[in-house]
Amino acid sequence: MTIQWYPGHMHKAQKEIKQSLPNVDIIIEVIDGRIPFSSENPLIAKLRGDKPCIKVLNKCDLADMDTVQLWQQFLEQERTVKTLAISIHDQAKIHKLPELCKKLLPQKARSVKKMRAMIVGIPNVGKSTLINVLAGRAIAKTGNEPAVTKQQQYIQIREDFLLLDTPGILWPKQEYENSSYRLAVTGAIKDTAMEYEDVAFFAAEFLKQHYPDRLLDRYSLDKLPISEMDFFELIGRKRGCLYSGGRVDLTKISEQFIHDIRSGAIGPLCLETPTMVQQEIAEQEQKNVKKQAKKANKNNTKKHT
Repeated sequence: MTIQWYPGHMHKAQKEIKQSLPNVDIIIEVIDGRIPFSSENPLIAKLRGDKPCIKVLNKCDLADMDTVQLWQQFLEQERTVKTLAISIHDQAKIHKLPELCKKLLPQKARSVKKMRAMIVGIPNVGKSTLINVLAGRAIAKTGNEPAVTKQQQYIQIREDFLLLDTPGILWPKQEYENSSYRLAVTGAIKDTAMEYEDVAFFAAEFLKQHYPDRLLDRYSLDKLPISEMDFFELIGRKRGCLYSGGRVDLTKISEQFIHDIRSGAIGPLCLETPTMVQQEIAEQEQKNVKKQAKKANKNNTKKHT
């Protein structure tokens, strides 16, 4: 199952971003350091073309930094892209952003005109909090849920640097099923648009394979059960997530499990690697080819009947 969530205001925001792009010098795209591929909006890449871009890998206090560094190397293979891995707790690093923008555009940096940067990102990647740190004041509305910012606004960061804040936008159709689950795990998709149990089972399967020691430590287990259902039955009883008859409340323990991931209680982690994502892209391309071939055969059959 692919989880979809695309409120109407996001379509409007996408059109406004397209209209404003010619008026800015550089793009700052904020992505989640735990899911750099899944939290990249493919529409932004299409809209910006060759315009320079700094990809800010945010929430790195919650991320596995060894994997984050792999992602930085991977992303910077694109000529016009530079990366910056940050945590909202490292404000000195955040304040390097304007200078990094100028390094990417040395001619603009020497100009008397103000540099204009557009900051973009999907919902709930910490874009507004980042803006408030840069501005040194609470100017962008923040919240621990997606789709808080609703409209564009210019913010003066320094005398020579303007920042255009934009609403967080997803894209109309999520092509990669695993990416939609990763977005749900990290909170980029509203909880009302997903089933906690479904998302928790996906996350548990991944963590059992890639971070088993973290699960053992967090839930005081001697060994991990083979199935995800047995895992949630076990930790549900440990946490007291039970109905009156003693049966495990699967929704409640799933919600707690997702919260543990989002808050960092399980430890720093990444839910995808460059190698993993490249494989998923190749598999999806094969599916698309087969789907197109099947559709073509069906159309040919109709023509001859």
